[in-house]
Amino acid sequence: MQNQPMEKIMSEAKTIAVVGFSSQPTKAGYYVPAYLQQQGYRIIPVNPNLSEGLGETAVPTLSAIAEPVDLVLIFQRSENVPPFVDEAIEIGAKAVWMQLGIANETAAAKARAAGLDVVQDACLLVEHRRWAA
Repeated sequence: MQNQPMEKIMSEAKTIAVVGFSSQPTKAGYYVPAYLQQQGYRIIPVNPNLSEGLGETAVPTLSAIAEPVDLVLIFQRSENVPPFVDEAIEIGAKAVWMQLGIANETAAAKARAAGLDVVQDACLLVEHRRWAA
């Protein structure tokens, strides 16, 4: 069952807000969104310390995004996830994806209850490559 939301998210998402976007190319918070952008997804960097990333204007919070977001991709420690899930619900995102090593069952349950698709503890780059193949 874990696979189903992954495939649905990857095929339906067009705009991805990246919470914890990094300006450092060696970090997953940079190279994963860079890969996704190369695959045709629109990336919105969410990081209060950056003004831009991958040629896109960065925003300090999810609430600051002025357009619909399909997927919120989270690069934050598991214990820091709940407020980002709350914001994802507030802005009407369709899905939340917690990167590899990140999981918060309470936040995931809340997102599911609000009708969002949820993936935890999985690398979107790895899963996208597997799915695209």
